[in-house]
Amino acid sequence: MDMPIQKALAEGVLKILRPLARVLLSHGMACGTFTELARRAFVDAAFEQLRREGHRPTVSSVSALTGLSRKETARLRDAAPEEDASSQQRYSRAIRVISGWVSDPAYLDHDGQPAALPMEGEFGSFHALVRDYSGDITPGAMLQILQASGNVELVDGRPNLKTRAYIPTATPLERIGILGTDVAELVETIGHNLEAAPVDRFFQRKVSNYSIPPDALPAFREHSNQQSQALLESYNAWLMRHQVDASEDPDQPPCYVAVGIYYHEDFSREGQS
Repeated sequence: MDMPIQKALAEGVLKILRPLARVLLSHGMACGTFTELARRAFVDAAFEQLRREGHRPTVSSVSALTGLSRKETARLRDAAPEEDASSQQRYSRAIRVISGWVSDPAYLDHDGQPAALPMEGEFGSFHALVRDYSGDITPGAMLQILQASGNVELVDGRPNLKTRAYIPTATPLERIGILGTDVAELVETIGHNLEAAPVDRFFQRKVSNYSIPPDALPAFREHSNQQSQALLESYNAWLMRHQVDASEDPDQPPCYVAVGIYYHEDFSREGQS
């Protein structure tokens, strides 16, 4: 075993787990529950790794790979994960509705901005927008979701898009769902880049500075919000132009792709260089 790598991994894992532990503790999750979930994650990952390597995964092989007993491995393999599918559906479809609103010409005004939409109508209405982009969520339910998140307000009875970034504010389950989805995607990207050849690595960059005065942070936060939102909208417009229906080519199903941007402040690192 390469001890320097194991030490670096241990240090990296602790950096991930400390902020995660703060989130879990603040929401009432005990260490024992987290330990059980960690064991299940190791078993799930081991089964997946063996399949990816072309092996037939068994309880014995997964037990050997993870260090867990065969009995424990079998128990964890059969444990059904608890997921809030309805919450994730609301989250993803709200994003799709806003994406259509800011990029589809049918829902833009003469200046190319998201229009204040009539509530009803076959074309160019809020009902049509929800029909085109949210699947089976009703217009009334979608309006409630977007109003609760602060994205939409009614002006003279017309839904008006106030902000283009969908961040649930009144739906704790959806906000917690972001923790699982977005952090997982970042970790998977970093994991891919650790093993992939340079030409196959995914883009992974950040900018940081330890010498910014605190009174300058609000201005930079606003600047970064505006620039990041504009970039994400550019990406979204490209994706909307190239998306396909899953039924168009059953032999070549569409792929999922995501680009994320985050902002972070940390006063505890003051004075580092």
